[in-house]
Amino acid sequence: MAKAGKVPHLSYEQYLDEIATLLTEIYTMEDEAAIQMVMRAQADDFFTLHDDDPTLCTLERAEQDVRQVFKLYKLKKR
Repeated sequence: MAKAGKVPHLSYEQYLDEIATLLTEIYTMEDEAAIQMVMRAQADDFFTLHDDDPTLCTLERAEQDVRQVFKLYKLKKR
């Protein structure tokens, strides 16, 4: 159990999974579309700092980052 005042962090892989899960929950996306969006963001180095500093991989940060990922990487409808 985490100590009071200390925010537990996720592994990098767990963090990316959390982003994909939040995309499906908040934006009602299909799993595959959410995974593809996370992969595009990862390929574009959106998560580079998270990989370098695991303390950035928190549930609170995921709730912030998911909105930015959606805004930057959503597919435009034609």
